[in-house]
Amino acid sequence: MNGPPFCLCKGWWDNTKCPDIVYRDVTLMREAFANKNRGFRFMIKLCIFDMDGTLVNTIDTIAHFANTALKKFGLDSIPTDDYKLLVGNGSDVLVQRMLKKLGKNIEDYKELHPYYVDIYDKDFMYLTAPYEGIVEMLKEIKAEGIKVAVLSNKDHSTAQKVAEELFEEGLIDLCMGARAGVPLKPQPDAVFEIMEHFGAKKEECLYIGDTATDIKTAKNAELYSIGVLWGFRDEAELRGAEADVIISDPMKIVDIAKKKVKPCNL
Repeated sequence: MNGPPFCLCKGWWDNTKCPDIVYRDVTLMREAFANKNRGFRFMIKLCIFDMDGTLVNTIDTIAHFANTALKKFGLDSIPTDDYKLLVGNGSDVLVQRMLKKLGKNIEDYKELHPYYVDIYDKDFMYLTAPYEGIVEMLKEIKAEGIKVAVLSNKDHSTAQKVAEELFEEGLIDLCMGARAGVPLKPQPDAVFEIMEHFGAKKEECLYIGDTATDIKTAKNAELYSIGVLWGFRDEAELRGAEADVIISDPMKIVDIAKKKVKPCNL
């Protein structure tokens, strides 16, 4: 951020909340202000969503299969709420964090990860459901002509199956999970791939997620980031990661997208 927010509707520097438009980047502000009388707008063409903790509540699912895997190898279970801090960087890192939490050496349990992935994939819908208001929000986004993509650190095939099972045809335009040869989030490689697929520029995209990993992903791709509070992490983490805006209602995503410009904190 190059300076304090500039409120275009008021026409002066303003650090307070504004019901209209705010430009956090000075260059962007100057360009928009210069074109204000010509109806200039940055159209949002693409929303990129994280999956687990953002669109879909999978914490009970993850905890169930992770603890099933731990039991298989004679290890203690981990409380479900603890998994909220263990997930977010792919299943391999999840298993490493599980074993570290239990004081175990990953080298002694090399078969735990593939076992976990296998049993999860065989019953991927167990205890899984969209968060309240998500389907309605996606329908509103699509009604605006905006493309919807999902980017997850979950195994690619599992992520695709979850998206296909939970959301009616046409709500999700593209879903990508963890794939061989493609760095996981917060590296921006997959984000750039999605943007190229849709022909979208940075200023035409919103990135939405529930963890610091998601916010870092957005920042690494230079996208506007929306942190959500209904997922696995809290407001302190999202603020610490410097999310551009933090919301507690899925429909606020529609409000932001409809403004077609970078908005004030809602």
